[in-house]
Amino acid sequence: MESVGKNENFLVTKSVPVIVKPTSKTNGGLFFLSNVDQYQCHVISTVYSYKPTTRSSDNVFEVIKQALAEVLVHYYPLAGKLTAGSDGRLVVECTGEGVPFIEATTTHELEALGDLTKSNFGILGQLVHTFPPTKSILEVPLLAIQVTRFNCGGFVLGVAINHSMVDGLCAMEFISSWAEIAKGSPITVLPFLDRAIMKAREHPKIEFPHNEFFQIKDMPKNITASQDQNFLIKSFNFNVERLEQLKRSAMEDGLIERCSSFVVVAAYTWRIMTESLKMEADEMTKLVFPIDLRSKFNPPFPKGYFGNAIFHTGCLCSAGELTSKPLSFVVQMVQDSIKLVTEDYVRSAIDHYEVNRQRPMATYTLFLSTWSKLDFLTTDFGWGKPNQFMLGNPGSNLCFILPQEEGKKDVDILVVMKESLINTFEDVIQL
Repeated sequence: MESVGKNENFLVTKSVPVIVKPTSKTNGGLFFLSNVDQYQCHVISTVYSYKPTTRSSDNVFEVIKQALAEVLVHYYPLAGKLTAGSDGRLVVECTGEGVPFIEATTTHELEALGDLTKSNFGILGQLVHTFPPTKSILEVPLLAIQVTRFNCGGFVLGVAINHSMVDGLCAMEFISSWAEIAKGSPITVLPFLDRAIMKAREHPKIEFPHNEFFQIKDMPKNITASQDQNFLIKSFNFNVERLEQLKRSAMEDGLIERCSSFVVVAAYTWRIMTESLKMEADEMTKLVFPIDLRSKFNPPFPKGYFGNAIFHTGCLCSAGELTSKPLSFVVQMVQDSIKLVTEDYVRSAIDHYEVNRQRPMATYTLFLSTWSKLDFLTTDFGWGKPNQFMLGNPGSNLCFILPQEEGKKDVDILVVMKESLINTFEDVIQL
């Protein structure tokens, strides 16, 4: 069957959104957002594809909608609205007003979606609820849900959520709890709603230099020239042989003793991205990637922490250095940036944001995130586990390390770039 990824006639018919409220009264008042939450105030969309099973999906809308109403009792800030205080800080007003839920249908079979990593954002964008780009983020709901039922009985769940509310692990815990309720099971992990652990200190202390906040003033010409192009998705595979080859290359001059697959993929992909952009030697290039903080604080974050328990560390150097020096130089930069992320460093960074209000992701050459430890493909609402998962909305120069089957040592990455840039990237990466 032809994939709709190349079929411009793919069409989803959407109902008027209904507002799903928590099934019982929830706490009111203002809900605190940490500085790490503040700088991630944007919507991230994900889609989950569910194949048809022996269980009819005729009631899928009602089952998922009712479970949403019940899970919102526990995750009640998601049913509120974002607001800005007089100091410009964002907070959530816990109004309990609810979440938009959209029932959608299509005459296509689920098979027509093909491999979602080879799809396009025109198709994926129809599977999530979207808002006009002109809308203020304060007017966009913190969570919006769409369920799209296909002709075969399969369906796709589309989740659009404000990143200030959740990081990847937290999002998965929310969706898992929602799915457990849909199946009539008790929630395994209840949310811990107090984000005080991530508050800035009363008297800010910036104790370290923070390259992750460095703002690149002049973006490469290739980025500005491609602004009007479409975003494309492309996946690349680092097989075991290529990974070992890159690790040997990184260690051959003796500068580093060992190198993980994540570090060498991050270092190599950053270099390739910089080469693809044909940057001038004196232009600054920056890699940004998140690190989970849950085990790095003493005491560790409470189980079920509801919020962003991540920190975006950064590597920064000139394009000339990055592309001319041996791979060991780049690998060591990535390793050093990971070692930097201690509780003391993160508290200094939180205070840095408190004073300067700069965002690590305001400018970067490559943003890389790993999904390999997130259980995207285990969430069962009663119709089995999803067979596919995918990002639903684009962003510039994004790279994701994808989950792998157990025991598999290859590394697959998913790259999102503008059309002309991704073609150059593909030519340079040599996999």
